[in-house]
Amino acid sequence: MNGERFALVTGAGSGIGRAAALALARTGWNLALAGRRREPLEDVEREISALGRRATPMPCDVGDPGEVKALFALIEREFGRLDLLFNNAGTGAPGVPIDELPYAKWKAVVDVNLNGAFICAQGAFGLMKRQRPQGGRIINNGSISAHTPRPFSAPYTATKHAITGLTKSIALDGRAHDIACGQIDIGNALTEMARKQTQGVPQADGRIAVEPMIDPDEVGAAVAHMANLPLSTNILSMTIMATKMPFVGRG
Repeated sequence: MNGERFALVTGAGSGIGRAAALALARTGWNLALAGRRREPLEDVEREISALGRRATPMPCDVGDPGEVKALFALIEREFGRLDLLFNNAGTGAPGVPIDELPYAKWKAVVDVNLNGAFICAQGAFGLMKRQRPQGGRIINNGSISAHTPRPFSAPYTATKHAITGLTKSIALDGRAHDIACGQIDIGNALTEMARKQTQGVPQADGRIAVEPMIDPDEVGAAVAHMANLPLSTNILSMTIMATKMPFVGRG
């Protein structure tokens, strides 16, 4: 379509998803905006329209295979192709000891963070494989929890470790089809979801401590940088974090 580029961002109505969608729009991308609720997606659509780019809200529960299948059918019908998936939608569970966590809470995190990421990657991979010209890029939102857990975070940590395996598998299997795949691991972005952390978060030694945070727009810019590379170049893994957060070190 006249050299236009089309991206899908999941969890696009707020936080990292919103910041990434806006950063992509500023660098010339048209957007499909996926999320559970239409209203926040429409708010982002208006912001993107003001930047002169096209945005289409597409409400979807990424953990529902039927809804995701319908999402990709709509993308193919509306855009004709997909050049980028930012697999961003995610959720967490209450911070409790593993023996006190209800199975339903575990499953809810796995359904969104892992199953949802897989289903969306599967849909994107298939479309990128059959479209002409072939190819595209998938960026998975990992987390620094893909490397090191916080206390009482088994569901979130387990799914983010799994995302690393998914990223590497897609990166390998995508070579034959010009599909690149990378992962961005984010530490302490000040989204609405993370705002409660400004009151302090549990540390490995049992303390509650306030940690430095970063602006989500910095993360959005990093996603756009990964997205705007030629398909012959891939950032397999990027960690973006508050410089002084207690991630590197002991304690």
